[in-house]
Amino acid sequence: MRMRAKRFTLFSVALGVLLTASLAGAAESGNAPSQPDSGTWIVTLGASVEYGPKFPGSKHDGFSALPSFDIRRFDEPDEHSAPDDNIDYGLIDFGGFEAGPVVGIRDSRSQSDDSRLKGIHSVDWDIDAGVFAQYWAIPNQLRFRSEIRQAVSNGSGLVIDIGADWFQRLGDRWLLSAGPRASFGNGAYMREYFGISSSEALQNGALPAFDAKSGLKSVGFTVSAAYDVTPTLTLQVYDRFDRLTGDAADSPITSKLGSENQNVIGISLAKAFSVSF
Repeated sequence: MRMRAKRFTLFSVALGVLLTASLAGAAESGNAPSQPDSGTWIVTLGASVEYGPKFPGSKHDGFSALPSFDIRRFDEPDEHSAPDDNIDYGLIDFGGFEAGPVVGIRDSRSQSDDSRLKGIHSVDWDIDAGVFAQYWAIPNQLRFRSEIRQAVSNGSGLVIDIGADWFQRLGDRWLLSAGPRASFGNGAYMREYFGISSSEALQNGALPAFDAKSGLKSVGFTVSAAYDVTPTLTLQVYDRFDRLTGDAADSPITSKLGSENQNVIGISLAKAFSVSF
């Protein structure tokens, strides 16, 4: 069983994770245990700093901090993952196929992000939850993955993310990955992030009303390079580019205020250590 966490845009939590990882690293010898033990787990804690759009469709960028973690049994292989994977917990694992629950974070949006959003509804940040499935066509090298997630409380509907990744080792310390992405949103998602009602258009005065429909909302590409500083300390840099499509691109929020091109760059540091029960 494996649990992996990514994509929490909570700065204080990220700082806490970094501190915990630092303390854990100081308390251990710096290497994974040399002998397997049924009660031993490998825990990886870390955090990322990202620079990207303040909200979907925005042309203004800002910083966010993201903690990450992974937990696996000592005798489980250290499986590769992409930097934009959301939280997952593998309940099914056979023949290269894995599936289980997944949890992510929905972006927030308010007038403080862009004063030209006056009169347009704000969107609160939220947790979304659903299921993931992935298949390793070539073990630990070629992966196909999909996630289906529903917003829990902010009314931003359902998203479906699909992608593929190629992982390539270079020597003993470098791991490169790259792969395409596509994302779909249902009507509730599209209306929440890209729709403008008639009353909102009247209050805003500059943006017309827009009824955003469900469909493909973006296509893109993610690349990353990870370097093992030590056997238990990994530094990673990554970039994800998305091109908004359909009503996500046609919305006045994007076409008049923002940009169809959405790019996120990030750097992360992760520390692995052993825990015995």
